[in-house]
Amino acid sequence: MSRKPGGSLRSLRRSNEEQVIALLIAQGPLHRAELARQAGVSRTTVSTIVSELLARGLITESDEEPDGDLDGRAGNRLSVNPRAAVVAGMNHTFDGVWVHLSDLAAREVASSGAPLDPGTGPAERIKAGVSILQRLLAAADLERQQVIGVGVGVPGPIHRGTGVVGVSLPGQPWSHVHAAEELQRALDLPVVVENNTRLEGVAEARWGAGRDVANLLYFGLSSGIGSGLILDGRLYRGAVGAAGELGHVSVNVDGPLCPCGNRGCLVLRAGLPAVLTALRPAFGQDAGLDEILARTATGDHAGEQVFTDVGTVVGQVLANLCNLLNPERIVVGGELSRAGEALLAPMRDAVRRHALSLVRDVDLVPAELGLGARVGALGGAALVLSETPDLAAALNRMNGIT
Repeated sequence: MSRKPGGSLRSLRRSNEEQVIALLIAQGPLHRAELARQAGVSRTTVSTIVSELLARGLITESDEEPDGDLDGRAGNRLSVNPRAAVVAGMNHTFDGVWVHLSDLAAREVASSGAPLDPGTGPAERIKAGVSILQRLLAAADLERQQVIGVGVGVPGPIHRGTGVVGVSLPGQPWSHVHAAEELQRALDLPVVVENNTRLEGVAEARWGAGRDVANLLYFGLSSGIGSGLILDGRLYRGAVGAAGELGHVSVNVDGPLCPCGNRGCLVLRAGLPAVLTALRPAFGQDAGLDEILARTATGDHAGEQVFTDVGTVVGQVLANLCNLLNPERIVVGGELSRAGEALLAPMRDAVRRHALSLVRDVDLVPAELGLGARVGALGGAALVLSETPDLAAALNRMNGIT
């Protein structure tokens, strides 16, 4: 590491410290000799930095013996202190809120949620989320100032320029709310607000069915149909933050009017209410999704036919997206993904029929992290880890080093 022109010894020392922390965050436990080699500084410099970071509690030293290929002076392996700082994810769905804490190595520290009445307003929802965050921090013996940032999911598109939640369907509790401003005021922490389906995609990309994939399309089939695009390893939001509104792609320009103002939207064919409406003539008006899925899994022809129809129309839309974006993998989440191969197989067939030959063999798989608000909260924490410009610098600032 070279000293910048005009830079002070103090700033050089801080830069060295942050590089050591960054290496430990990115790679996990390392020996002093390996830290010196990768940082491009002497072992003496690393030893001085390590002593200071250990004294401040930012890193820890394990009890393991040095590896055989390093000399005895290498010492034990060093890692970022998991208790030095955490990141938080908070996900607001229509009927609940979930908060998740992760350390800087993306390991779970604590996680919990609470149900909410769908009619609950934004202020009460924020209050509930803050209360859960405080409870989790207290249980983990952590202070609020140890939180580097909070990634928050809400339903609906968020305008990148204003932070205001847009309207994709009427009746959403966050519509026209400046969510980022309100959450920042309530939490008094750095906040990034994102559509919660996108956060599910971020979670799947980090820990689930999309890990180790640079170009990923995640979409959730529930009451609404949203998606998250991970392109070249980064979440894609679009010009104003409205990318991924898959449910409002028109599949029939002469179709029924959608509440969004468009006609023939995909959500009117493949959203959960539409699918239940199509299934109930065969299963009865009181049939719930669990019963329908169970009977379909045992070979009920009516259920199989409806899911084939739904999978086919969704697959046609996905084929167009494959032609446009060429994802390496498509991950299917949401409540309807529980139908499994009854739904996924016709999707794959439709993609193979309608996509260009070069992109039609895209990997299409079910989500791995399950359902519910927790998945979006996982994604919120992952987003802070991936989009905080310099975690090491943030950690230093939190510990009063300037």
